[in-house]
Amino acid sequence: SSETSKRRGRKFTVSVAIPGSIVSNAQSSELRTYLVGQIARALTIFEVDEVVVFTEDGTTKSFEGEFQGSSKRSDPNVFMARVLQYLETPQYLRKELFPMHPDLRFAGLLNPLDAPHHVRMDTPSPYREGIVARRPTKPGSGVWVNVGLRQCALVGMNIPAGTRVTVKLPLPPKNGQYPRTLRGNAVDPTKPRTQDGIYWGYTTRLAGGLGKVLSECPFKGGYDLTIGTSERGKW
Repeated sequence: SSETSKRRGRKFTVSVAIPGSIVSNAQSSELRTYLVGQIARALTIFEVDEVVVFTEDGTTKSFEGEFQGSSKRSDPNVFMARVLQYLETPQYLRKELFPMHPDLRFAGLLNPLDAPHHVRMDTPSPYREGIVARRPTKPGSGVWVNVGLRQCALVGMNIPAGTRVTVKLPLPPKNGQYPRTLRGNAVDPTKPRTQDGIYWGYTTRLAGGLGKVLSECPFKGGYDLTIGTSERGKW
């Protein structure tokens, strides 16, 4: 759209670090989930690009690999990270990306974030989040990607099935009907933000202590400005 074309890309990023222990005081799983839902909503409203959930005891526990919560009572840091990831994911991808888990028992009751990358089926958008479908294609033609439309998009890259990808698509013609074979290109998930200025959700990272929030920064050169606040909101 003309509105999208006029937007200017945003090169900088905004990160927020939150102690996972804040959900420990909630008296039930419903309240813990609701609290994380409110955090996710605030992150989206203020267009935060990265949220870091850290432990307060300074442990150096490794959180590499898939998040694994306890079947009884999850570690609060892992619980928060899992629910944050779930809410950030577009609704049409959640079933395939998130198997059933006790941490997500009440996540489906939360209000949707309505983030820009949670694109409805009938809403035109230059980008869509998708997941590589387990659907055969001709050799060398690429892979089919479920992008939340009535048809999958054909992406000319060899990407493993089950992988989440950001796909750039042509805008639909005036009649709203895409061609029978919809072709798209897999792009870096930061491209909607850096090129078109479209907020495209947040990534979630777990850190074993406040020190690793800074030392394990995924951005080249680290964070260039860091602001710390007390529980009373003072700098």
